[in-house]
Amino acid sequence: MSKAIVFTGFGAADVLHAADVPVAEPGPGQVRIAVRTAGVNALDHKIRAGYLEQVFPVTFPHVPGLEAAGVVDAVGEGVGGLVVGDPVFGTTVTGAYAQQALADAARMTLKPDTFDWEQAAALPVAAETSYRAFELLGVQPGETLLVHAAAGAVGGVAVQIAVARGLTVIGTASEANHEHLRSLGAIPVAYGDGLVERVRALAPQGVDAALDGAGRGGAIADSVELTGGKDRVVSIADAVGAGEHGVRFTSGGPEEYRGGPALEEALGLLAAGRLRLPVHRVFPLDEAAAAHRESESGHVTGKIVLTV
Repeated sequence: MSKAIVFTGFGAADVLHAADVPVAEPGPGQVRIAVRTAGVNALDHKIRAGYLEQVFPVTFPHVPGLEAAGVVDAVGEGVGGLVVGDPVFGTTVTGAYAQQALADAARMTLKPDTFDWEQAAALPVAAETSYRAFELLGVQPGETLLVHAAAGAVGGVAVQIAVARGLTVIGTASEANHEHLRSLGAIPVAYGDGLVERVRALAPQGVDAALDGAGRGGAIADSVELTGGKDRVVSIADAVGAGEHGVRFTSGGPEEYRGGPALEEALGLLAAGRLRLPVHRVFPLDEAAAAHRESESGHVTGKIVLTV
């Protein structure tokens, strides 16, 4: 048995609690990792609250968490390129809020020595989501991209990758995070009523595409108005709103996963000093409920990480 954070029913952050869970053996093509750090994503608390039950059904008890960094401690049949003792990071098959987690070997990447454990847990979901959304949006150098929730864990990485690709980025965030967005290369704008007019004042030439990472406050409707249509608006945060407005929602299912090229691009930018991974706060695994409450506050700059 090993320790994990679980919930046995949907609800507020307090449903999260520590429990002993069986140690799973890796199947063909899988590795098991001894988790050092796990990333906390907005998706985690939305799944925990039951908001996404139709999109992400779970069985109880459920261990949350989508991404982790750690050391390979067991290797399944047919795995090549990874051996016991390798430091790795990526997305997991079983919940990452645990001392041990299973992962498809193909979705694990060797952790560079220059890359600390907190950064390693902060990168996989943000990089893959940004890359996937940009493919769907068809963004090109010289275009203007609007990013909602641009100061968050995914938004901050998306801003930097877009800037590195030669796009002009306008990012929505609270006033307190505007200087942070400027440091990432974005033009900040306050969200809320009057957003369309504020964005048009910043981009008289228009907005070519929009990425909704906020899932609230009319972001999708405003994006459709600003881009002049539905084709170049993508939401990663509001499946219901996307359906209502006829725009694409992307959840990163198996058929959509773009982790390989995404991490290749992100690691190249990190090595070149063109990508930073701000860590908002680090919590011990036992304080996962507090980490969720912090994530749900909506005032997070960068990534929340759990240490195991």
